[in-house]
This record gives sequence, C-alpha cells and structure tokens, in this order.
Amino acid sequence: MIERRTPGLFAVVSLFFGGTFVAAKAGLDYFPPLLFVALRFDVAALVLAGYVVATNSRDALIPRTWDDAAGILATGVLAIGLTNALLFVGQQYATSAVGAIVFSLNPILTPVFAAVLLADERLSTRGTAGLVLGVVGVGLVVSPDPANLLAGGIGKVILFAGAISGALGSVLVRWSDGNLTSSVRTAWGLPFGALLCHLLSLAAGESATTVTWSSEAILALGYVGIVAGAVAYIAYFDLLDTAGAIHANLVFYVVPVVATLGGWALLSESVSGTAIAGFLTIFAGFAVLGSDSFEIPAVWNRDDIENQAPVCEEPHGFKSD
Repeated sequence: MIERRTPGLFAVVSLFFGGTFVAAKAGLDYFPPLLFVALRFDVAALVLAGYVVATNSRDALIPRTWDDAAGILATGVLAIGLTNALLFVGQQYATSAVGAIVFSLNPILTPVFAAVLLADERLSTRGTAGLVLGVVGVGLVVSPDPANLLAGGIGKVILFAGAISGALGSVLVRWSDGNLTSSVRTAWGLPFGALLCHLLSLAAGESATTVTWSSEAILALGYVGIVAGAVAYIAYFDLLDTAGAIHANLVFYVVPVVATLGGWALLSESVSGTAIAGFLTIFAGFAVLGSDSFEIPAVWNRDDIENQAPVCEEPHGFKSD
C-alpha cells in the first residue's frame, strides 16, 4: 500500500529536480560540467552529513552488513554519481528538449531491471499503459524537433547511458535491502558520487582554474548542491524506500513539466498548447498507474468487516511489502 506521505515526497522531488535544469543551464556558463557535478556533491555531502549526525544516534550511522555497503555503493556510484555525470556531459551535445525525452526513458527502464532483481515489484498491463501515456506526454511537453531527435550524436548516447545508470541504481538500492535509513545511506553515498565525478573531471582534463566565480555561479551551485542535492536526495531515496523503484522514478515524467513551467514563470518562456496537452497526457498516465497501484478489496461481508479482512485477497498491480 502507498503511504500517505508519498504524494508529498513526490511533489518535493519533482519540484526540486525540475529546478535543476534551470540552475544547471545557468551554472554551466561558469563551471566545467564534471567539475560542476563534483562540487555539487561536495556541497550536498557536507550539508547532509551535518543533518544525519544531528538527527541520528551513533549506532544508526554505522553500516554493519554487506547489504548496507551494497546500498551505499548503488546510491553513490550509480543512482547519484554516474547518472548526473552523464546527464551534465550529455546536455552539452543535445538540446534540453532532447535531453528530457531521453532521460524520461528512466521510468520505462526501471521495470525491466525490477523484473529481474525485485520479486515484489512487477508491472501489470495497465501499469505499462500508464507508462506509455507518460512517455507520450513528455514528448508533447518538450516538443523536440523530430529531425534533431532522430539524428545521431554522442550526446544522446551519453544521456541514454545516464538513464540506464539511474534506473539500475535505484533498483539496486531496493534490492540491497540494507538496514540504514534512506538519509543515512544517502549521506554515505554522496562522497562516493563526489569522488567519482572528481576523478572523471581530472580524466577529462578539466581544471578548477577555468571556473568563473560570481554571484550567479554561487547561486547555481547552492541550488544544485543544497536544494536539488541534499534536500531533494533525502526526499527521493525516502520515496524510493516508501513507494518502490517503479513509482519513485515516475518523477522523471514530471521534471520536464516543472522545468517548462519554471521557464515560463521565471524566464518568460512561452508554453504552447501542445505542452498543455502533454501535461494532461502525463496526468492521465498517472491516473492509470494510480488505479493499478493499490489493493482494493472487491467484496466485504459483515464477518469480514468485523475482522477487517477482505474476501478478495489478491493484490492488484504492484505487490506490497
């Protein structure tokens, strides 16, 4: 069963991740891409470390099992580090619209990995229809040039690899089934993501001397490091534990919507009628998925009501933990 706080987590993650595209676009004018991601994780790791130390006992902070270690590595190396490194690099070679389309494949890829690794997450026919509606809606929102979308290019390959990394990482976090809380696991994972991106930055020949420090650069780094970093990751990995990998990664359908509306509100960018149709299509996809995500008893009788047990015990859609 989906917990009541899940919609709130979903809204926070969608809003803050959606704002990442605006901040990242501004920040790439001042930072090399991989170094920008690495510094983002440096900031997020410091903020989140302070938070978990202040809110958890010492025993709750210490990984004790191989499952804990597996969850930390899946979080830091795949779900956070490699995914964002590939996203920021890929965006240099593709438009934001094409990037949004490619990265929206994440919710489609997640059920594929979940089917192999997670016994408690399966996608029904109705759920598949909801995912397809979501993809169509994202396409309408970003309205990419078909010629640009179909043309070859290293950027699309890199972005697709990032979508794969994000989907696989989120499923492996669930598969690891460690005992750490989501915030503690993320706090341990962020330094691994930062280290990976610093190494990739060095390998790519990036230099800190090329950074142009300004108020805009600091603001962009602060947003992606604190708001879309520490805070959003706490909410995202809590959502992952609460709702499962398939549901949690639906945020990547909403992110283009948030980015489009943010551009309209903050940057005076226009919103087309096609984009509005895309919003409605995405919401229709969520409605289809939502109707398939809860256990709803078919028939109740008096004894069942007294015992709080449904006659129909077969779950619909995703299996519950």
